Amino acid sequence: MANQEVTLMKGNEAIAHACIRCGADGFFGYPITPQSEIIETLALLKPWETSGMVVLQAESEVAAINMVYGGAGAGKRVITTSSSPGVALMQEGISYMAGAEIPGVIVNVQRGGPGLGTIQPSQSDYFQATRGGGNGDYNVIVLAPASVQEMADFVDLAFTLAFKYRNPAMILSDGVIGQMMEKVVLPPVKPRRTEEEIAKECPWATIGRPKNRPVNIMTSLELKPEVMEERNIALQEKYRKIRETEVRYETEQMDDADYVIVAFGSAARIAEKSIESAREQGIKVGLFRPITLWPFPEKEIHELAKTKKGILVVEINAGQMVQDVRLAVNGQTPVEHFGRLGGIVPEPEEIVQALKKLIVNN
Repeated sequence: MANQEVTLMKGNEAIAHACIRCGADGFFGYPITPQSEIIETLALLKPWETSGMVVLQAESEVAAINMVYGGAGAGKRVITTSSSPGVALMQEGISYMAGAEIPGVIVNVQRGGPGLGTIQPSQSDYFQATRGGGNGDYNVIVLAPASVQEMADFVDLAFTLAFKYRNPAMILSDGVIGQMMEKVVLPPVKPRRTEEEIAKECPWATIGRPKNRPVNIMTSLELKPEVMEERNIALQEKYRKIRETEVRYETEQMDDADYVIVAFGSAARIAEKSIESAREQGIKVGLFRPITLWPFPEKEIHELAKTKKGILVVEINAGQMVQDVRLAVNGQTPVEHFGRLGGIVPEPEEIVQALKKLIVNN
């Protein structure tokens, strides 16, 4: 971090600063706890006076995602942020973007549900993010930050992946990471792209009618079933390439581990403390943290399971990612789940006790 400015801020604030620094053209959002600091921070920073970035509070989450659809369809770097019930309202727009191959970014700072639920943190939107909560056969690229630093870093990464594959990308955070304060090195400042640069980089975009090319029409609608099938086959091929090249994960203390805790986001942070306590008690356990929830690191977990005595999946939900872990493990070793619900964050010792139960039962 030599010659870099270290700042103390919340995860939500880091998202806002990173939006400006990575050259975003526009933010469209609607306040909802626990992510309202994002739009509040942008309002305080007034990027429209410095970089020309648009910051607009939409009348609803439905309006916000459709503004992203329009802006991203013109080749702009645009983003929206919300929390669980708000992202549920955006699902139609996200499906439209996937079908039209529009590269926008969505941030979900999760809270407990279902319904309006609680304003406390949760991880119960895993299925909504990784299965595609809208209609049709599609996938969204999903990044799961576990620190304020990653909240800042993943904004530019999400834009990069979204434009590389012309696909919506989501940063799936939660109320713990959004509200916690940590040291962070903000990303370097990138200038916003010029209209000429956008036209060159995004020849598919609807950026007007230059004399040398026809207007592009961005749509997910196709009335001929044989043509719609061809589109879907092309999308599935794109998703295959993403699964092959964009899997990201981290491991800790895995070399001598007999057991593994699999966790993402804030649950992984708590699991690190649990692993420290378990090792003090003579239990050799390591951490596997998926960073991309889609594409999911199924091959890596499958190989890992061959040499381990058991896996404990820790989530702040009733058990969602555990289903992907079980599919990846394919019966090679026992897989158990531990989670808390209703916005309650588990204590490290609770995880240690769940690990001991796994060991005794298997």
